Amino acid sequence: MFLRSCAIVIAAASLAYAADPKPGKIVVHDPAKLAEQPDFAVQGEYDGDVSVNGETLHIGVQIIAKGKGKFVGNGYLGGLPGDGWDGTPAVMGSVERVDGQVVVKNPDDEPVGIVANGQIQLTGKITGTLKRVNRQSPTLGAKPPQGAIVLFGSPESITNWQGGKITETSDGKFLAVGTRTEKIFDKPFTLHLEFRTPYMPTSSGQGRGNSGVYIQDRYEIQVLDSFGLEGKDNECGGIYKEAAPKLNMCYPPMQWQTYDIDFTPAQFDKDGQKTKPAVLTVKHNGIVIHSQLKLKSNTPGGKISREVPAGGALFLQNHGDPVVFRNIWVVEK
Repeated sequence: MFLRSCAIVIAAASLAYAADPKPGKIVVHDPAKLAEQPDFAVQGEYDGDVSVNGETLHIGVQIIAKGKGKFVGNGYLGGLPGDGWDGTPAVMGSVERVDGQVVVKNPDDEPVGIVANGQIQLTGKITGTLKRVNRQSPTLGAKPPQGAIVLFGSPESITNWQGGKITETSDGKFLAVGTRTEKIFDKPFTLHLEFRTPYMPTSSGQGRGNSGVYIQDRYEIQVLDSFGLEGKDNECGGIYKEAAPKLNMCYPPMQWQTYDIDFTPAQFDKDGQKTKPAVLTVKHNGIVIHSQLKLKSNTPGGKISREVPAGGALFLQNHGDPVVFRNIWVVEK
């Protein structure tokens, strides 16, 4: 029953968008410019209780902007991913801007709710109010412990990076993509890193906030605006061509996110033959998405094209999108 009910909340009505001409590309990476994007105020995460046939249910909703006042929505029973969702398959639907209002429609194209002032107000068969939430990773802003190697803590840290560049926005100066550390890592370590993807509502797939964190310049943990997507190996948190995240914990674009990574390098015998695989545990926004994952091989795209005994740098991949990074530190073990 819930799946049908949630479909009423945000229903599959996306054919109208598919028939529209492709909107112009939008790329915003400075918070000061988001006020010029009315759809940004609608996109995001919502959470609350609703009444369905006298039964109270707690649900989470993610609304993803697609441009020109069109949105995709996902409904989750129990709450948002990583915050109450019971694992029931998310129900996909749509929301659209009609005559100045952002309207939620059912499968029969009938309006059943309005999005306004940071809330989804539902009427009809489902009633209730979902409030917009801006979640923060529990490790956001984590301070490097004693003995940590601070790779990027301020613009002055740019000397730690080969050809490193600073991206300056209205809220700070951050590390840009397309750079690797001067330091080579050949020991087990814990890495903390924070990143922010741009707002690119008219782009999709690999063209939407794409970057990547390469461990030892050979194993990639994908960075992508995968907010509201399925959570595949080529989406945020995925190990490209190797392992999908256990849960898609991607926050909306322009929110700071965290990776906390425990890494053990592969081991080799005296003849250079691998005897033990590299192992990764990854937390995305505080939630474990890979636990003691044994890596089968390297990822294409890094400077080191195969697994070898020698260590490698930390590499932040450039795919042409203005992803930015901050608060990067490593504790070697």
